[in-house]
Amino acid sequence: MSARIKADLLEKFNLHTVVRLREGVFAPYTDIPANLIFFDTTGPTKDIWYYEMPLPEGRKKYSKTAPMAYEEFADCLAWWKTRVPNERAWKVSAGDLIQRDAQDRVVACNLDIKNPHSGAIADHRAPAEIVDAIIAQEQRILGIMDEIKAVLAERV
Repeated sequence: MSARIKADLLEKFNLHTVVRLREGVFAPYTDIPANLIFFDTTGPTKDIWYYEMPLPEGRKKYSKTAPMAYEEFADCLAWWKTRVPNERAWKVSAGDLIQRDAQDRVVACNLDIKNPHSGAIADHRAPAEIVDAIIAQEQRILGIMDEIKAVLAERV
């Protein structure tokens, strides 16, 4: 159902730009990334421009106490006027986003297009912090495995 709604929007309106925001912009309500989508009524969508907002230098994520500032949109606003692909901006053909079955029914419409210019996801934590996180995760897994083992032992 959501795929059909997205496809209808692409076919009836021009979704010309998606600005991808980072984690925590809407904290404390949600910590997931969000998108600003820009439509107009000039016709169906042909191409969609994506612009990925970077995190400011030294920042891991946004929060209620460290929100996004208007000034952080300066590069995006400058790009908006020229629309040139770069490490933060890319263009996608809308026709590639809608998938249909043999009866021409919409089965998928994925607007979550990853930045083709970004390499591997960078982890900016200190090495010791990464190691501690891995150990903590392994300890949680071992605890869950002990619980599963105990439940299985009770059944025998």
